[in-house]
Amino acid sequence: MSFNIPNLLTLLRMGMIPLFAIALLNGEPGKALIIFAVAGLTDLLDGFLARVFEQASVLGAYLDPIADKLLLMTAFIMLTVPNENSNLVPIPIWITVIVLSRDILILVIALVLWLALDISKFTPTKLSKVNTVVQVAGILLVLLSGVFEQMALPAIVCIYLVGTLTFLSGCDYFYRANQMVVRAGADAKT
Repeated sequence: MSFNIPNLLTLLRMGMIPLFAIALLNGEPGKALIIFAVAGLTDLLDGFLARVFEQASVLGAYLDPIADKLLLMTAFIMLTVPNENSNLVPIPIWITVIVLSRDILILVIALVLWLALDISKFTPTKLSKVNTVVQVAGILLVLLSGVFEQMALPAIVCIYLVGTLTFLSGCDYFYRANQMVVRAGADAKT
């Protein structure tokens, strides 16, 4: 086990998830926005510190993406559930279903590739990285819509963009996994 500052920041980010959810349940979008922003800063900071001080670890390589996905999944679920205590733009349930389904699809694909073909590296594409940035921007805009009414339209537009990019990214992962299976089959025949 390698507990260093980057890993502790990742654990701190995971610890902020319940606070984020509680702020949303209490109808406090401003507080939720601050918590989400601080969590995002810990994500940037832990990666920076791990690279600069050469503190990258196997534990951090697993914890960091788990913390990121837990935070985003919590945000999408919490912001889909209507809350009478706040004036947030709600995320349509079908977009949240697409976001969660894509992440589950990627997890299942990675597990199958690993178990069946011993493929342990399934790197994110540029489309996937852009999708993640747009998802974070969408969450931030939805949270801002609860604080500033004029952010409602940008939030809605961004959330629909999230739905589109997430769907395309899921299709891309499925296509890439299929290509890996085809290549592995061709390699096995030679």
